Amino acid sequence: MSGISRFTPEQIATAKRHAKATPPDDLDPRIEALVNDLIGRVADKWTMLILEVLGEKGTLRFTRLGELVEGISQKMLTQTLRQMERDGLVARTVYPVVPPKVEYQLTPLGASLGAAFCGVWIWAAENLKQVERARVQFDEKAKTV
Repeated sequence: MSGISRFTPEQIATAKRHAKATPPDDLDPRIEALVNDLIGRVADKWTMLILEVLGEKGTLRFTRLGELVEGISQKMLTQTLRQMERDGLVARTVYPVVPPKVEYQLTPLGASLGAAFCGVWIWAAENLKQVERARVQFDEKAKTV
């Protein structure tokens, strides 16, 4: 379980608690829309990687964040950060200096979303061998077809 060691015991406990909870039958449609929207955004790898980097490193300047999120273009970093700021996941601080200094940090809301997705890490750690076996079996079948 070394892959999930970056999470605190509290985050892991919260993720497990959320995973066991069952949503009510009369779920507010706005909640469903928000979940679908967030899954679409977080399924975008850049949002998850930015959440992870800011969660691990804390407050970062734009350029440093771009260096740590491997493979992201400056345009995509800008777009993703703008959307994350709109959703309340990151805070952007601009310092009135020349050249401009801009820093980003996770908000408590962003940190809690990162913790919620800790459950995916737990699941992956617990099921890695099964998924690898299933993939090998599938690939072997595909070779014979």
